[in-house]
Amino acid sequence: MDGNDLARRLRQHPETAGDLLIAATGYGGAQDRENTLAAGFDHHLVKPIDSSALVDFLVPLRRAGP
Repeated sequence: MDGNDLARRLRQHPETAGDLLIAATGYGGAQDRENTLAAGFDHHLVKPIDSSALVDFLVPLRRAGP
C-alpha cells in the first residue's frame, strides 16, 4: 500500500474522513500532485519539506482547538 492508497482508505471511514492529510513525497511533477489530490490529500509537499509551508497548514488547526 502506498500513501495514495492509504489516503483513499482514510477518506472512506467516518472517523478519519475529515482529517487533514498532507502528502510528503519525493515526487513533485504535475501528475504526482494531481494523483495525491485525487486520492484525498489536502496538500502535496515535496521533500525536502519547507517547514514554513507545513506550519502554515497546521497553525489554523491549533487556532481551531480540540
